Amino acid sequence: MLNKLRAFAHHEKIRLVLAYLAGASTALAFAPYGLWPIYLIATVFALHQSSGLSPRAGLAYWLSFGFGCFCVGISWVHVSMSTYGGIPLIASMALMALLALYLALYPALTGYLLQKISPTTSIMRNIILFPALWTLTEWLRGWVLTGFPWLWAGYSQTEGPIKELASVIGALGLSFVLALIAGVLALCLQKRWRPAVIIFPLLGLATYLSPMLSSVEPDGETVKVALVQGNIPQSMKWQPETLWPTMSKYMDLSRPLLDADIIIWPEAAIPAPEYMVSEFLDNASKVANLNNSAIITGIISHRQDSFYNSLIVLGNHNDKHQSQADYIEGGSNEFKKHHLLPIGEFVPLESLLRPLAPLFNLPMSSFSRGAYQQPNLNALGHQIAPAICYEIAFPEQLRANVNEGTELLLTVSNDAWFGSSNGPLQHMEIAQMRSIELGRPLVRATNNGVTAVVDELGNITHKLPQFETGVLVADIPLVKGQTWFSKWGQSPILILSALLLGLAIIRQRWLSVS
Repeated sequence: MLNKLRAFAHHEKIRLVLAYLAGASTALAFAPYGLWPIYLIATVFALHQSSGLSPRAGLAYWLSFGFGCFCVGISWVHVSMSTYGGIPLIASMALMALLALYLALYPALTGYLLQKISPTTSIMRNIILFPALWTLTEWLRGWVLTGFPWLWAGYSQTEGPIKELASVIGALGLSFVLALIAGVLALCLQKRWRPAVIIFPLLGLATYLSPMLSSVEPDGETVKVALVQGNIPQSMKWQPETLWPTMSKYMDLSRPLLDADIIIWPEAAIPAPEYMVSEFLDNASKVANLNNSAIITGIISHRQDSFYNSLIVLGNHNDKHQSQADYIEGGSNEFKKHHLLPIGEFVPLESLLRPLAPLFNLPMSSFSRGAYQQPNLNALGHQIAPAICYEIAFPEQLRANVNEGTELLLTVSNDAWFGSSNGPLQHMEIAQMRSIELGRPLVRATNNGVTAVVDELGNITHKLPQFETGVLVADIPLVKGQTWFSKWGQSPILILSALLLGLAIIRQRWLSVS
């Protein structure tokens, strides 16, 4: 008996190791690799191997799968902590692993409920319960404790064959579809082919027809945009003595391109409170006015005792005109970041955490929060819906700020915190998905990359190399109309998932009674 128990324990360890490796492999499905089939293969493997497990064993199995997924997929998080947070490498790696373990709780919840409600392979388990649970727990991960929706399964399809469905059901809906496909393929491993014969043609037809649900079409206008990538070293960015050289660099890079309609500088391009640099801003605004252009810049705005991570518009607002009007601090044509990054922009339990390590005293880590819904920025009469850095990962927030008059999506960032890791490339991938969902071109201005232009179908049309100083100039065709997702958002797929989960629970209770 003892030998049997030891053999079982050994087998269990192997199973968990394989689950971890399957989860770790999913990192290859996202940028910069884009090997999207790997996500399906890993999920099919995990779904097949976890069949028949107890709820407790199912939780452990999917916890291991999720831990592998996030340990590898977001390993770049430690760079900011070790390089700029003053934390030893081993401690930063430990904190990253702790974050990965927390994020793994969500697939673990899926695994537990999956085995609790429907423990063995069946049509109900694989193509109704699993997609519903996977979608709901991914949504929870993007909401609980302000949310961390990184590496949603749907983002693996940013360059994949079903990406057009995102204009109808969004990135979270793509997660549902991928979980559904995985469930069907897992049934095929047991030679149960009928669901595949029915579902795969339906998915192909839905992908083909999805563009027809969108009213997005060219409106015949273009806007010339210049995106300035300053490539300011993160170690110098917040030093007081580099403030004026930094601002001068952005102005010097912009001056030859003042024939552009809109010039965009990245997040916190001006690394100082607005009131400290009002003379510079006034001069930049006059230069833009005299050249019939507008400058949008990241800056720290200040209202009473509150500081905000903001974007402001200098120069022309409503239309092209030459003017000598003075710049006015605190104008209405401004966007204040709403979804702040924990630790980086605000510190939970501030009085307890700040004394512990330099990580909790990063520059400008005490921002206030802007409103959830704000007016579009107005530059030369063009309506622009912005998202600053991290908040581009939250589809419902950007959707709430897009209306029928919105012509352009704008996201600015400073990913220099994460060096040459995969983080900035995954960030770019997420931004592309917002273009598909909302049917609008997107421009992304960053300090050191990825600075790029994306069309309304999510394709990168122009891009600057990372870690180089430069300016990206593009004539962007504008569009009008709405996607299905821009009208309805994530609600339909969440309601469907909740109904399917309810159906599975009711069926299981009915079977247990009968």
